[in-house]
Amino acid sequence: MSETLLTVEGIAKKFGGVQAVKNLSFDLKRGEILGLLGPNGAGKTTAFNMIAGHIRPDQGKITLDGRNITGKAPWDVCKAGLARTFQLSKPFGGMSTRENLVVGNLVKTNDRLRSVAKADELLEFLGMSQLADIDADNLTAFERRKVELGRALSTEPALLLMDEVVAGATPQEALIMVELIKKVRDKGVTVLIIEHVMKVIMGLSDRVIVMHLGELMANGLPADVVKQPNVLKAYFGDDYVDTGA
Repeated sequence: MSETLLTVEGIAKKFGGVQAVKNLSFDLKRGEILGLLGPNGAGKTTAFNMIAGHIRPDQGKITLDGRNITGKAPWDVCKAGLARTFQLSKPFGGMSTRENLVVGNLVKTNDRLRSVAKADELLEFLGMSQLADIDADNLTAFERRKVELGRALSTEPALLLMDEVVAGATPQEALIMVELIKKVRDKGVTVLIIEHVMKVIMGLSDRVIVMHLGELMANGLPADVVKQPNVLKAYFGDDYVDTGA
């Protein structure tokens, strides 16, 4: 079994006259939490969408666990072992919390009893067992975010892509989510995460990569990357770097 789970080689995407992602390459080791940083418009979500199968790259190659998934449909990418969460949590309304998680597991099996058992296991993991029979429409914003995570995990992924998981969360909720992500990794799931809250990324990621204007700018340990002048310039501008502020 290869130590590398995901390899991204020279992917690019252009929308009209805008080059959203340009020749992006990186890899992700099995069991790693990799943070994807960059200012607004850096191309992070476009890169995510190409990896997850929502957008076909104009060029390049994406390999998951030795299997070429470039340009595959999202459901085929999911079956290959990749799941993702979205910035806006949208559970299936009119269905209970448990039923939302059962649906995700049907990607892996036609055995409904097995899927229900998996859903209950995940509800306990998320601290939501008492909400199993609640209509998902009646959950709080943070509870919906946890359902979004649970629904992704119910597909039994090897790799989980997470997009701004603490957006709109209180500080306490953010701490809960960070601990959940660490536990997800401890369960054997590799994680690639976009997050704007620097404190979250710094405390969570084993390694970070930084995108700017569609290109890879930096790749390394969080504490090292955030000190790089080009990264500071991209986030805060020339004046911040020039004055040493």
